[in-house]
Amino acid sequence: MTMAWRGVCFGLVLAALAPSSTTRAHEIRPALLEIEETGPGVYEVTWKLPGKGDRALGLEPILPENLTVVAPPTIRRVPAAWVQRATYKSDGTPLVGHSISIDGLSGVQTDVLLRIELQDGSTHSAILRPNSPTFEIPARESKKEVALATYRMGIVHILEGYDHLLFLLALMLIVTGFWRLVKTITAFTVAHSITLALATLGVVDFPTAPTEAVIALSIVFLAAEVIRMRNGEEVLTQRYPWVVAFGFGLIHGLGFAGALSQVGIPEHEVPLSLLMFNLGVETGQIVFVTVVALALAAIRRIPVTPPRGAWRLAPYAIGGLATFWTIQRLVGMIPLGV
Repeated sequence: MTMAWRGVCFGLVLAALAPSSTTRAHEIRPALLEIEETGPGVYEVTWKLPGKGDRALGLEPILPENLTVVAPPTIRRVPAAWVQRATYKSDGTPLVGHSISIDGLSGVQTDVLLRIELQDGSTHSAILRPNSPTFEIPARESKKEVALATYRMGIVHILEGYDHLLFLLALMLIVTGFWRLVKTITAFTVAHSITLALATLGVVDFPTAPTEAVIALSIVFLAAEVIRMRNGEEVLTQRYPWVVAFGFGLIHGLGFAGALSQVGIPEHEVPLSLLMFNLGVETGQIVFVTVVALALAAIRRIPVTPPRGAWRLAPYAIGGLATFWTIQRLVGMIPLGV
């Protein structure tokens, strides 16, 4: 397949991702609802709500009816969000079997991360979405339930992580040949599996905001490599694709770990949760690469010569979107009032 057709095909894939990517990339923070049982029947509730400008999103958590607020909540402003904390007391009945929902979620394009820690050591995590704004608190989760939940979480995370997908897309623009591509993506997989495990287990700790900015910069780098390669230069990613994929894969793994830590995993099933989340990420990654490869195979059968210079569509679009993310994430690191 000519580079021109590859550019057209990948541009179409990017066009399918772009409408949502500007609002659903990882730098857009979801809301966060944390419920921690600090004493028998006593719960500390933290509600972190992202804002737009000086306004918070119109969301409101609906807590179980057996909870009563003990004192007026405290509210404080943090960069790009409001944080509300309050203490609740139950009527003597446990939370198990009760439901938590988010009012107004169907009217906004964001998710709510829910994390619950109970005194018996059990933890529950969920992602509430516009089409599923309610979560019923179950009894202590079995190994099977934990495995399935974290596996699904990994698949959703990678398929909604447009920055990670664009990185893979840019790699596929540079790397040709089936086995060469397999080696490259395997290197990326091994690398982000390493840092995902180390960060989740607390061995390494990097702040989320700079990590996300570097992830965006990694995509800008690959887009520039595509353009330089097309102009006749021998670029680093073309010569050593697995080295580049491994190096940036370490950074992307920290991004995966940040997402997993936000949602939280059961303390009694950390190895299992880590394994299944990573397998979910890999499943989503394989699905994406397979779909793109099948699209390329279908394009190859079209007996039409693309317009001259059509190859520029994909790298310039990828690089432009990644540059926007980089600037947006760097600006988001600047403290309010500066």
